Amino acid sequence: MKIQPLGERVLVKPVKAEERTKAGIYIPEEARENKKEAIVEEIGSLKEATLKKGDRIMYGGYSSDEFEVDGEKFLIIEYKDVIARIE
Repeated sequence: MKIQPLGERVLVKPVKAEERTKAGIYIPEEARENKKEAIVEEIGSLKEATLKKGDRIMYGGYSSDEFEVDGEKFLIIEYKDVIARIE
């Protein structure tokens, strides 16, 4: 299934939080930090898009639409909520 966001929106796939520490200790889900990092999957119709598919980003804001396709979790966020590109 191909999903194309409309307007100034970005389709991203969230990066999962680490389940274990570097020393191998399991971190319960309640104690994990929810990093707002994601991989860009598709970009809506932006005039000056500085992002491209595959970029790793940090995002903020509280308005995102979360959904699941074929067992994978995706988010659609506003382009203005993208804080930085991680290189």
